[in-house]
Amino acid sequence: MGKTDPRVDQYIAKSADFAKPILMHIRKVVHGACPDVEETMKWSFPHFGYKGMMCSMAAFKGHCAFGFWKSSLVLDQPAGDDGMGHFGKITSLGDLPPDRQLAAYVKKAARLNDDGVRVAKRPSAPKKPLTVPTDFAEAIKRKAAARKTFDAFSPSQRREYVEWVTDAKTDATRQKRMATAVDWLSEGKTRNWKYEPK
Repeated sequence: MGKTDPRVDQYIAKSADFAKPILMHIRKVVHGACPDVEETMKWSFPHFGYKGMMCSMAAFKGHCAFGFWKSSLVLDQPAGDDGMGHFGKITSLGDLPPDRQLAAYVKKAARLNDDGVRVAKRPSAPKKPLTVPTDFAEAIKRKAAARKTFDAFSPSQRREYVEWVTDAKTDATRQKRMATAVDWLSEGKTRNWKYEPK
């Protein structure tokens, strides 16, 4: 018998009305196809594991997503890139493959985990050296607590803040993000502090 997680129940209950039947259906199919599956929450959304991670689902404001950890080995076709997951933006049950096909994917994922199959990691491209924009660096310097936190962060934690600020589409958004970043840094928070386990 599979293991459910009450946090997944809570996640589904808090999701938008259109998402609830989609998430419940995915959950039912996964449990039916892999009776020994175990649920958990990672990165604030539901995951299903069996001898390792298998798949995950998530709900957003306007769509849901469902995907496999070893998608390149599980799916018969290249994964869609329209939203998170491998089936595009799911807005209704009709956007999912037929139950039989979905169950076959889950069973294949379970077999891969049974066999200890691993997906080769793609070599990552070397990252460019981190350059903190002058205006952001000056904003951080003006607040000692923010500067102390930023200087103590790992390069990847610093990069998350810099990319968030520099990815702003307008100057107004950039200014707002810099002010928020300085506040969060003053409180010792990472850029993605909301998603860290408490």
